Amino acid sequence: MREKSDETTSPGVDWNASAAAFDEEPDHGLRDPDVRAAWAGRLRSWLPERRCDLLDLGCGTGSLSLLAAEQGHRVTGVDLAPAMVDLARAKLAGRDAAFLVGDAAAPPVGEERFDALLVRHVLWTLPDPARVLRHWRGLLRPGGRLVLVEGVWGTVDPVGIPADRLTALLAPLTDRVRVEPLSQDARLWGGPVRDERYAVVALV
Repeated sequence: MREKSDETTSPGVDWNASAAAFDEEPDHGLRDPDVRAAWAGRLRSWLPERRCDLLDLGCGTGSLSLLAAEQGHRVTGVDLAPAMVDLARAKLAGRDAAFLVGDAAAPPVGEERFDALLVRHVLWTLPDPARVLRHWRGLLRPGGRLVLVEGVWGTVDPVGIPADRLTALLAPLTDRVRVEPLSQDARLWGGPVRDERYAVVALV
């Protein structure tokens, strides 16, 4: 299995232009059965066992949304790039899912509330993560959960958000926080990685 190079997700990327090739990354498209199965297993452990209303923020082309829908959850996905949203809608055609163009920091969901929020590789790009986390918590029903997949990428000029910083930001919102290291599970990424990758599940 090849060693995956240091990877960054720049806030300045034109995601509309990147949409057509987005799924070529193993952990984006989940086209490899082993990668897909690895993410499906993680989602099953992070999300409620019962059928729930899930908000997938920064959903991209909807690969994680599709896994959640296959596990029986009702999915609303939000992404800032219309091209990403178009691909997600096509990928989940016929499923119990809806996709909206909008800002993950302030998703256009009105008064709707959710049982779980899933956010992968988004929070670190936002200028005020503490404020955003407070807003996201307000989108959850009582007993809901935040599932945040984040990391620190690169060795020369690293970008991202370390796990200890994210747990500190969550401390005013809940004391029920679990950190799950992901770097060592090469199946998730299509090969070994050298940087810090993790998931935080926060019950509110």
